[in-house]
Amino acid sequence: MRLNQVTVGATDLGQAERFYGLLGLGLIVKTEHYLRFECPEGDSTFSVELVESVPEGEQVAIYFESDRLDEECARLRAAGVVFDSMPADKSWLWREAWLRDPDGHRVCLFYAGENRLEPPWRIRG
Repeated sequence: MRLNQVTVGATDLGQAERFYGLLGLGLIVKTEHYLRFECPEGDSTFSVELVESVPEGEQVAIYFESDRLDEECARLRAAGVVFDSMPADKSWLWREAWLRDPDGHRVCLFYAGENRLEPPWRIRG
C-alpha cells in the first residue's frame, strides 16, 4: 500500500494556493472547491478542499522533508513566511522547523535522511 494524498480544509483557496506554491508544491488540479498539488520529489500529492471553517483543534500536522532544510527556511523567511520555530536538531535525530498555513494547520519542514525510515530504535520484524 502507498500513500496517495492527504487533504486538508481551507477557508480561502487563493491563500492556500499561494502558501503551498511558495513551499514548492506544483499545482495540478484547480476547481472552485479544490486544489491538488504534486510534491516536487516522490509520487505523493497534497490537496486542499474549500470548507466554511477549520474548527479550533481540528488542524492537522503536515510534514514535508527537504534535503536543503536550512536554505528552504531562509528562502521562505525572506519571502515573509512567519515560523513558529526555525530549524533545530531534535533528540529523535531529525532537524525540524515549524510554521502554520493560513488556516492554522501546523507544517513541519524537516530533514531526517536515513533516520526518517531507519532510526536506531526501529522495530524489526
